[in-house]
Amino acid sequence: MSQASLYAVVDSILEEIGNRERNLIAVLQSIQEHFRYLPKEIFPYLSKKIGISEAKIYSVATFYENFSLEPKGKFVIKVCDGTACHVRKSIPILERLRKDLTLSASKSTTDDLNFTVETVSCLGACGLAPVITVNDKVYPAMTPDKATELVNQLKGEL
Repeated sequence: MSQASLYAVVDSILEEIGNRERNLIAVLQSIQEHFRYLPKEIFPYLSKKIGISEAKIYSVATFYENFSLEPKGKFVIKVCDGTACHVRKSIPILERLRKDLTLSASKSTTDDLNFTVETVSCLGACGLAPVITVNDKVYPAMTPDKATELVNQLKGEL
């Protein structure tokens, strides 16, 4: 994507939300929703448009766990590793997902940008453990075999 088109997206978001410092989180959320991550090229541009330092923007973007500076896949799979999910064997599910998608602890997104696999501390669905989400849709009582079936189904949607 060219810088001009990148900046056009940022401009439309700023026009909609407002270019004030107090709107920074909402602006970053909208940018991430559009691109599935926060492109580093937007920081200097956003700094000028909002009138705050790049360092402040970067500090907000790195403080909140929901923001990502790395591209994410079309399907973001979150594997819960909270206590309830962990004791009900969420780690074998994580391992199967990584194996099926050729990912690892150091590589969480597929090269084709179709899948990202992450672990989270808690998804708030302990009674349904073990749980994963795909783009925030909850899949309860997950098993490694069910995870493989789900990945194959998602591949069919690409």
